[in-house]
Amino acid sequence: MSTRLKLFIAVLFICFLMFPMVFCASNDGKVRIGLKRRKFGQNHRVASKIATKEGISLKNYVEKYQPSANLGDSDDFDIVGLKNYLNAQYFGEIGIGTPPQKFTVVFDTGSSNLWVPSSKCFSVACLLHSKYKSKRSSTYKKNGKPASIKYGTGAISGYFSEDNVKVGDLIVKKQDFIEATREPSLTFVLAQFDGILGLGFKEISVGDAVPVWYVVESIPFFASVMCFFSALILSFSTSFQTIITQVNHAIGASGVVSEECKAVVAEYGETIIKMLLAKDQPKKICSTLGLCAFDGERGVSMGIESVVDNTTQKSSNGLRDVMCNACEMAVVWAQSQLKDEKTQDQILNYIDGLCEKLPSPMGESVIDCDSLSTLPNIAFTIGGKVFELKPEQYVLKVTEGPVTECISGFAALDVPPPRGPLWILGDVFMGSYHTVFDYGNSRVGFAEAA
Repeated sequence: MSTRLKLFIAVLFICFLMFPMVFCASNDGKVRIGLKRRKFGQNHRVASKIATKEGISLKNYVEKYQPSANLGDSDDFDIVGLKNYLNAQYFGEIGIGTPPQKFTVVFDTGSSNLWVPSSKCFSVACLLHSKYKSKRSSTYKKNGKPASIKYGTGAISGYFSEDNVKVGDLIVKKQDFIEATREPSLTFVLAQFDGILGLGFKEISVGDAVPVWYVVESIPFFASVMCFFSALILSFSTSFQTIITQVNHAIGASGVVSEECKAVVAEYGETIIKMLLAKDQPKKICSTLGLCAFDGERGVSMGIESVVDNTTQKSSNGLRDVMCNACEMAVVWAQSQLKDEKTQDQILNYIDGLCEKLPSPMGESVIDCDSLSTLPNIAFTIGGKVFELKPEQYVLKVTEGPVTECISGFAALDVPPPRGPLWILGDVFMGSYHTVFDYGNSRVGFAEAA
């Protein structure tokens, strides 16, 4: 059989397989964002190396592996294919302007703004990603209002502009978005996406910009319910790094040793214990010691029992330096041990051990892969119902050649007031529990993922 004939038969076979997918489009007018997973041979450790000094050299990976997704081709419904990069980044393609300039964006349920790199941005991250050029769009309208967004792992700043935004085959006209002129964070240098498209409520939108998805309120399906696989944010009163360190300690995960934490314990540990025994207010101990420059009302509290609704958030005008954070955690840990009637030496040894379990600056903690069968299930209580994660669900395996490392899916990410403290339940949780955002009734539903 000739090569051409083989190729012709192969094409016919592929067309036959795709026929039902192409013509199964619904006529109900629904706009859908579909999830696509791309298989990666995990032969490099991008996820784990981001937090190391080797991270800078990984910018070559961004250029080499930066993919482009395809917009849905069907006229009957709109699909944006999302790409999965190492189970850590999920992104799809949109267009901005006329004609559309293509960008890969994260569809983020934890924020509400749309931003992409501007042609006027000269940060390293911008040089490695697609940039919006207003002069090439006939529908561009100048705004110029300055804007900045701080995320848990990075920040951007720039100014607002107005243009048409294409998501699938849906065009949102006169949409306000941010042209990022500064992206100083290493996170965005290494990111496989260009920008972020927020799917959150307008109430948390920077600059009071109307989120892109609000336009689909005129579409019955989106006006009430949205199913997505991204991130869920829940308010919580406890410092997230404090809790996650305790979780990682409980499951045997070890991270980069925090010299700052150990220094605080060595110098102030005994004093902290004495002040707690003297019934000093725990929240004011670190400011009394001169390690925190705030009024002591940041809302650090005990426990990892549950994630609850309507948690009161407390604000602070203070600094959040490393020594202050270490002191706060030491106070919380010491309280826990005193309740268990531990001796001073036992408490100091326990806290010193927890210092060694602190994650790396990017939150990574490593677990012994041989111990997975002995690890506990981690339970979240939400709305009175318990949702458990098994070890194989909260541990990520990363392979490089013959070596496999297991990384804890729990990462410390302290978000300052007024938006924090809070939990972000991302792909580790939502990969196990299908999540439905019922916008019409202001509620969220969970079901075990198939």
